[in-house]
Amino acid sequence: MFLEACLACAALALALYLRPWRMLASRPGPGGAEDPVASALITPLLAVLVLLPWIWALPTLHKMPLQLQWSAAPLVVLMLGWPLAVPVLLAVGMLAGLLSPSLDWSHALGLAVWQGIVPATLAMLWGAGLRRWLPHQIFVYILGRGFAGTLLSLFAAALAAQAAGHALPGVNEDLSRIARWLMAWGDAVTTGMFTAIFVVFRPQWLATWSDAIYLPRPPQT
Repeated sequence: MFLEACLACAALALALYLRPWRMLASRPGPGGAEDPVASALITPLLAVLVLLPWIWALPTLHKMPLQLQWSAAPLVVLMLGWPLAVPVLLAVGMLAGLLSPSLDWSHALGLAVWQGIVPATLAMLWGAGLRRWLPHQIFVYILGRGFAGTLLSLFAAALAAQAAGHALPGVNEDLSRIARWLMAWGDAVTTGMFTAIFVVFRPQWLATWSDAIYLPRPPQT
């Protein structure tokens, strides 16, 4: 628990230093500053706080040979940005602990760190690398960040969690790696699908998306 507490405190301190609450500030509306418009990120933020705790708590609410897990942390980063995603994911872990009677606070903290903060941080770093080294195109964002970034970030975070002693119950170490790899694929497909849908229909729900960056206008002659 000490390692998880250190990681959570370090990530939360850095996130709060970046003042993530600015992402939720009202914006000037069509009528100017006198007609403010609420931030579009409030909707995905509330959706994450309502739905994700149940998804995280679900494996402990029923008994199965393999507890299927869905993180959605990379998707939360795409929607809210890393500074805002960190406190939200910590809150999700605490809410999951309240929903499940079999989750004590130490397990809830481990859930928030290894299923939330660590893959979210890896997804953020992966996205920064893609923006630095690859062309700014819509398919790079959807496939590179939404799909491939989720797959690699979740699998790397799962291996780190396993090395820290968080093994899947009832599964040996070798099969556990295969199971984590397959579960990461499920998360990646879902995240890639939602990313594509949001880019087309709700780009304002993606804090990491920018029309000016990924949909450049052709030069005028």
